[in-house]
Amino acid sequence: MRFAIVGCGYVADYYLATLPNHPGLELAGVFDRDPERLRRFAAYHRVRAYGSYSNLLGDPGVELVANLTNPRSHFEVSHAALEAGKHVYSEKPLATSFDQAERLVQLAESRGLQLGSAPCTVLGETAQTIWKALRQGRIGTPRLAYAEMDDGPIPLENYPTWTSASGAPWPAKDEFEVGCTLEHAGYYLTWLATFFGPARSITSFAHVLLPDKGLHLDVRTPDFTVGTIEFTSGVVARLTCGIFAPTDRRLRIHGDAGVVSTTDGWNFGAPVHLGRRTLLGLKAEKHPKIASWIGLGPRRVPLVRRPRFRWSGRPANHIDFARGISEVAASAAERRPSRLSARWSLHVNELALAMQDPATYGSPRLLRSTFEPPAPMPWAD
Repeated sequence: MRFAIVGCGYVADYYLATLPNHPGLELAGVFDRDPERLRRFAAYHRVRAYGSYSNLLGDPGVELVANLTNPRSHFEVSHAALEAGKHVYSEKPLATSFDQAERLVQLAESRGLQLGSAPCTVLGETAQTIWKALRQGRIGTPRLAYAEMDDGPIPLENYPTWTSASGAPWPAKDEFEVGCTLEHAGYYLTWLATFFGPARSITSFAHVLLPDKGLHLDVRTPDFTVGTIEFTSGVVARLTCGIFAPTDRRLRIHGDAGVVSTTDGWNFGAPVHLGRRTLLGLKAEKHPKIASWIGLGPRRVPLVRRPRFRWSGRPANHIDFARGISEVAASAAERRPSRLSARWSLHVNELALAMQDPATYGSPRLLRSTFEPPAPMPWAD
């Protein structure tokens, strides 16, 4: 499928780096509202630069638009693409308000178009391995999940020097004003929703730890949030998200018979471990040495398949970014439900908004959105 990219900033280089993994995708061209950024990106990657967004939308050969703009532009850009009859894959979130996100979903459905949202890490080998272990009952009935999404003390780091491969600076002001929860919580909200189905409610806490992040900010957005989610399936999850504590991206899912875990939700090839709760009447947490000796402690399990793809090259980003575009494009071509469907994306968007802004969205919040459970990847079924 031929697609075009809108937004040639920091994250766009990661998509181009992983595009060769998907021969079914053909990049028609790119556009950015900043002429210099557009020129630099197009020259670096040797791709066509559209002179305007209207020219891009008017290209009959473009079937899908990848919206990689800053979050506050997501609604406007995606709405225009859907109005033009294009399928859309959007960087997270769909929109910065629930009402706008819902309007996008309704428009896509009324036009018979696919609309999906990043992150796509739930399509990765690590996430699919964990999901398969859950489906197989490897830990018994899952009841409790702990998810960490701490990305390190970014405001204290030398972020002004961060640039992408084509020279785009990390958009610090926009990142801090949009907030780390809308930017990062989705990495595990997507996994939890896929594994356990729609959420019933979320109870949230949000706080600004560092008002001064070295920039003049027009909006002070929480840089630390915690959400406790009750799923309709009965599972309860606690997700912590922030940019002050040391990097920690662990996930642990506790069941009646054991625990399944991973160390890094940003790595498609991160190891997965399974541990049993009891063996010969012993409890692992009370007898760790004996538990390890008799095989009760966590053991690494093989991934459903070995990741065989080119990634962005940086240790923190072992993600096949273009896999999300590929999934939405394939679902449109095959006329099947997308694993990153519009309703699924809306549900994740609502959870992230409620987690970041409990004063506006209510805490606890009863979820308004829902979705049909997606299918596993064919190589992980």
